[in-house]
Amino acid sequence: MKEEYNTLNYYDSNAKSYFENTMQGNFQENYDRFLNKIPKGAFILDFGCGSGRDSKYFLENGYEVEAIDGSIEMCKLASEYIGQDVKCMKFEELNEEDTYDGIWACSSILHVTKEELPKILEKMINALKQDGIIYTSFKKGKGYEIKEGKYYNFLTKEELESILEKLEMNVELIEYFETIGSTQRSNGVIWTNYIIQKVSE
Repeated sequence: MKEEYNTLNYYDSNAKSYFENTMQGNFQENYDRFLNKIPKGAFILDFGCGSGRDSKYFLENGYEVEAIDGSIEMCKLASEYIGQDVKCMKFEELNEEDTYDGIWACSSILHVTKEELPKILEKMINALKQDGIIYTSFKKGKGYEIKEGKYYNFLTKEELESILEKLEMNVELIEYFETIGSTQRSNGVIWTNYIIQKVSE
């Protein structure tokens, strides 16, 4: 029997409470590790921006930001919060090439199934400029789970390395680190954080 989930429906139905419960948290280490690897004032894609918390930080620190999310209700709240339009689009609709210095995918592509993830990562890599950086985070674990009607992919370091190898693109996993969740929603959760770079041929 197929397990039922509708991740976007969850976010549309719970946008206000999710927004409120994810605004506060200490992400300074994550921001620093990411921003230290891209130029000052660089162009960042916030890929699955949720509340817009991270987009607002990047904008306030002088970066150019394009924020997207798949939930129309989250987009409305985030647009108002960051003071610019957040584009409503699904991950698979990303078709840019050589556009962004960095892609920030914090607790977002963990909703992509294991089968679909390689294709999404390929699209993200194609959207990066040369030497561009992807930051992404997943809850620590193995396999996947359905929780609150949402799909969560637990991506291990070994799984990610295997995906990148099979893609046969010029990319490297350059950093892996773990952090403890600090928002109201994820307090105490262990997060695995990955930084991938599109390297010169």
